[in-house]
Amino acid sequence: MDLESYDPASLPDLLPLYYRRLFPYFQYYRWLNYGGVVKNYFPNREFSFTLKDDIYVRYQSFNNMNELEKEMQKMNPYKIDIGAVYSHKPSMHNSVKSGTFQAQEKELVFDIDMTDYDDVRRCCSSADICNKCWTLMTIAIRILDRALYEDFGFQHRLWVYSGRRGVHCWVCDESARKLSQAERSAVAEYLTVVKGGEETIKKVNLIEPIHPFLKKSIVVIEKYFEQYALLGQDFLENKPCWEKVLSLVPEAARENLLHDFQKARTSVDRWEKLKKNLPKLVCKF
Repeated sequence: MDLESYDPASLPDLLPLYYRRLFPYFQYYRWLNYGGVVKNYFPNREFSFTLKDDIYVRYQSFNNMNELEKEMQKMNPYKIDIGAVYSHKPSMHNSVKSGTFQAQEKELVFDIDMTDYDDVRRCCSSADICNKCWTLMTIAIRILDRALYEDFGFQHRLWVYSGRRGVHCWVCDESARKLSQAERSAVAEYLTVVKGGEETIKKVNLIEPIHPFLKKSIVVIEKYFEQYALLGQDFLENKPCWEKVLSLVPEAARENLLHDFQKARTSVDRWEKLKKNLPKLVCKF
């Protein structure tokens, strides 16, 4: 289907066809059942459906693939959320003894949202995505996938398009599924570089010695930086653009750089001026 000509109003008509003929039930079930080695692993998995008019239905659970297929074709959900594996069937959560209904396992999931990259893209904003800014997703995937495999040893990583604004990574190793909340937070903290909200001007602070994770990430970025930032996004094209960059450099260097930027013609030229004035800060690029 041509996505540019897609009419959201036609979704109610298309979903029944999709769930009858296209949805990969067998692969979906095979993945989430993990070979059926653990008894009740799939039946104790929670599924949540978002229906038409944003009706949200939680605690759905199914004994097998046929039950899942039948219910999805009946309800035609607009969105499906895969939840945790619980101690009991989620559909029975109201009938078990209070306090005994507990989450046991859940894949380690990373959500990379393009809206978080609006500061470093000029072609699009919000949920809009084009070929130019999709490069950011490519960079993020390469950095995160390398770290998950080499730094943490996770073997089973499933990357999927989120359907709208970015990508999701599902880490499916048994060791990942059994991580505690504190351990999940520690993994996320290890991978976090950008810190601060909209009012924070400088959101990345690198200190010497640079952590090996960051060094290896820079190697990935180097391969894309000139084509993406300097040519594709032209991020030093004009005064409003370069003022954002100058706000991040030491105040003592700003006046000279401003003078150099005004004389230069292109983003490539201005980047060279920046590297010349601040070699220690940008030598890695």
